[in-house]
Amino acid sequence: MSYYQHPSAIVDDGAQIGEGSRVWHFVHVCGGARIGRGVSLGQNVFVGNKVVIGDNCKVQNNVSVYDNVTLEEGVFCGPSMVFTNVYNPRSLIERKDQYRDTLVKKGATLGANCTIVCGVTIGEYSFVGAGAVVNKDTPAYALMVGVPARQIGWMSEFGEQLELPVKGEGEVTCPHTSARYVLTGNILNKVDAQ
Repeated sequence: MSYYQHPSAIVDDGAQIGEGSRVWHFVHVCGGARIGRGVSLGQNVFVGNKVVIGDNCKVQNNVSVYDNVTLEEGVFCGPSMVFTNVYNPRSLIERKDQYRDTLVKKGATLGANCTIVCGVTIGEYSFVGAGAVVNKDTPAYALMVGVPARQIGWMSEFGEQLELPVKGEGEVTCPHTSARYVLTGNILNKVDAQ
């Protein structure tokens, strides 16, 4: 086995887990899950059958990654954040054929106790604040907060807020990486370091 599995964790036959990953206390990984290299699954995490988790993701304690959720490389899922996969669930009505796909793109951060309503795409390096409820797609680098979540700014790949308006024109350089970010309208693009 090329990954660490705590004795209390359950990894069903068929699950694919990449080299150097860590599966901690009381985790359950279903047999159809595909998990990349260097992933950390914290205490009490559940990973469904139709889930893909990319390399170097961190899924903190008490997170359930349900079917039809895809996490690209380097996604951070904060403690007790929530994914859903049925938009309008009812206990008395079977809706397993209505699961909606949720995509969290490379480098995004999902803060503690936030909720990602199924069917949305979280843009790369987006940052969802603690407790926010995201019910629509977010652009790359967006800083999202509140219930329902609204964009209040932009975040660098380094993980700090950029001094730019939400919409308009602007340019800023990250003091940590020297990467330049250019805002045009409501789209932020990273430009190679100078």
